[in-house]
Amino acid sequence: MALFSPTVEWAPSGRPRLSVFLGSLRRHPLVVTGGGLLALLIIMALAAPLYAGDPGNMDPFKRLQPPSAEMRFGSDNLGRDVFARTIFGAQISLIVGLTSAAAAAMAGLLLGIIAGYNRAFDSIVMRVMDGLMSIPTILLAIALISLTGPGIGILIVAITIPETPAVTRMVRSVVLSVRERPYVEAALCGGARLPKILWRHILPSTIPTLMVQSATVCASAILTEAGLSFLGVGVPPEIPSWGNMISSSRLYLSAAPMTIFAPGVCLGLTVLAVNLLGDGLRDMFDPRSRRR
Repeated sequence: MALFSPTVEWAPSGRPRLSVFLGSLRRHPLVVTGGGLLALLIIMALAAPLYAGDPGNMDPFKRLQPPSAEMRFGSDNLGRDVFARTIFGAQISLIVGLTSAAAAAMAGLLLGIIAGYNRAFDSIVMRVMDGLMSIPTILLAIALISLTGPGIGILIVAITIPETPAVTRMVRSVVLSVRERPYVEAALCGGARLPKILWRHILPSTIPTLMVQSATVCASAILTEAGLSFLGVGVPPEIPSWGNMISSSRLYLSAAPMTIFAPGVCLGLTVLAVNLLGDGLRDMFDPRSRRR
């Protein structure tokens, strides 16, 4: 998704009017579609213990069963309910994706503001970011997991580190643009302190870009987690994940296609929802789109 340096129209009170916001949603159906689908997936994942059953229960007498009233998506090669494992697998993907996006956004926001407003730290921060961007996510995850063992926490760290430089660069570009605007210079001439300038003038201008970039990071993190789990270096095998479900069932595709089809479709829908939300937010905050 192409990004930009957005400008947000604010009401005189300092907050966007509710009617303006609702009108923007009507003009940007991608936000409603992507946000609604993502919200539905989150609700399904949170409510999984109430209706999905036990994802770890194994029954050798029900191996590779077709979909039925008892098991909606059938069973895998160990007799486990594919529906329950698919729903609980959504928790892992959403936790990794949302947490990685939030961590990368917070780190990138802090570093981007420092690099964009303080020229003394700009070259140092940017050279560190260039070094981090050269680290492949999969190789970093494999290295960290080989040292500490598989786990969700170390997986989030391995995904967050390579994603932070992109957020930092985007925030820095916005800060470099905003700091030269007349109202910032007027605040400086009026004796406003640096924390107040950053909080009232610099930070609000970075929020739209940060939201769009966070959606990109979230989608990338979900796909990365699935890929690492497919390779066996993601979450532990006993924890249901869409990636390790596809990996463990690929030999039984002809006998039980739902074992791969169900987690694959859910993975695709989740990434699609995040990308639609990100594209919709980009169009909503883009001044050129509003003029059109």
